[in-house]
Amino acid sequence: MTYAERLMRAAFISDENLRDSLKEVLSELDLSAREFSRISAIPQSTLYKIMSGHREPNITTLRQIVKTIREIEGGDRGFIAVIAARPVLDEIKEKRMRIGDRLLVLREYSATNIEEAIVAAVRAERDGAAALVCAPIVSPTVEKLLSIPVATIIPKDSLVRAIEVAARKIE
Repeated sequence: MTYAERLMRAAFISDENLRDSLKEVLSELDLSAREFSRISAIPQSTLYKIMSGHREPNITTLRQIVKTIREIEGGDRGFIAVIAARPVLDEIKEKRMRIGDRLLVLREYSATNIEEAIVAAVRAERDGAAALVCAPIVSPTVEKLLSIPVATIIPKDSLVRAIEVAARKIE
């Protein structure tokens, strides 16, 4: 589910759910309320009042919030899914990347074996991923299943470090 979809679902449940979801989404996107205000053209005071529960968002403001989140997510292009083991995903510091003039959202899918990686790839495409990044052991299979582009992680420094660790373990 995209961030925009999360916000819309939350808005239908309650203002409190919307408020909590908006805070979570901004946190996951690593955006402050000030930055979101600047990007969305929603006055900072309005955003703070909504997030603190001192104001209910009107429909125009809600539309602008969702529209801005969709733009941040890459519009109709979705997000880039990254499938890897949890320790690898924990190394990803940025949840969004600027590539050229586009701001792309990264969404993590944890997998510990090939089967989980294939399931995660299918789930990512269903969730709206525009592209997928995964390990070389699973990428040929995933490319046959999905209709979105698949990029393969090619470890360089981590491979050398792993070999060094293995060598120390056999000493």
